[in-house]
Amino acid sequence: MAVDTRKIKLRRTTILYWSLLVYILAALLWWLISLENQNQRIRAEQLQLLELQASQLDPLEKERRVVAIESLASRNSTKYISEGITFLIVILIGAVGLFRAVRRQLRAQQQQQQFMMAVTHELKTPIAVTRLNLETMQRYKLEPEKQEKLIRIALDETSRLNFLTNNILVSSQLENKGFAGAKEDLDFSLLVKDCIKDMGNRFPGRLIESNIEPEIDLQGDSLLLQILLNNLLENAIKYSPAQSIISVQLKKAGTQVLLEVADQGEGILDTEKKKIFERFYRIGNEATRTTKGTGLGLYLCERIAHHHQASLSVRDNSPKGSVFRVNFAT
Repeated sequence: MAVDTRKIKLRRTTILYWSLLVYILAALLWWLISLENQNQRIRAEQLQLLELQASQLDPLEKERRVVAIESLASRNSTKYISEGITFLIVILIGAVGLFRAVRRQLRAQQQQQQFMMAVTHELKTPIAVTRLNLETMQRYKLEPEKQEKLIRIALDETSRLNFLTNNILVSSQLENKGFAGAKEDLDFSLLVKDCIKDMGNRFPGRLIESNIEPEIDLQGDSLLLQILLNNLLENAIKYSPAQSIISVQLKKAGTQVLLEVADQGEGILDTEKKKIFERFYRIGNEATRTTKGTGLGLYLCERIAHHHQASLSVRDNSPKGSVFRVNFAT
């Protein structure tokens, strides 16, 4: 229903926009025709007046005046046409700019609405699961093994909730131009290993292979870098088959530190590769999308990379899937 409402709003805006543009162009055309008619009327009156004075003028003078009248009329016609073309170009440029701005605004509103829907769902699910588990343990006397299982599930859901709230909080902070973040010397190799271990605990059924070069130091914000790697790993896990392998590589190449996270999923279309780093953007549409998410993860990764004077890019994996690479300058 919400998608249909947005489509109707966009259709109405488009119709209104084109109707207004057609009206403006019609008014411009009417103005040009009116000016040209006035120009031709003045020309005809001047030629008629010249004919009345013809008996008093010698042929050469009459011819000179006729040429002058025709030349003036021609110059006026050229001036009106050039002014009209100039106005037309200005109107079209402004109209195209306005149309794009309106579409961007509507798309941003649509993405924000989808984000709020996704966040509401993502927040409700772990809260509901945790509450259900706690109520079950409160009402029934369970065996220790079942209690431990319910507690573990509740802890996993609270970790998921914490991950989501961290993403939202950090996204808000990074939007603030005055945000500086912490700057400290880090053992980046150890940080990456810890993130992989934590992600393995969260998703025990997934296989994450790593090739981590030891003792790679980096200056930055440890919390932000953890969020960066966690989002890349979770993204790879969400968009790849359960039996596939997630690969993480960290190495130093000259003056750069290269971090790569590769998956064996369906990959990303070339037309989507730039869009995936936009805020709230998610591949697909709400009707066909099956994976959970808020559209903040990769946007956060790009902003955190930028905050550390690093670049984030994506390329196709072989034989299928995607490889996300972060280039840190040291």
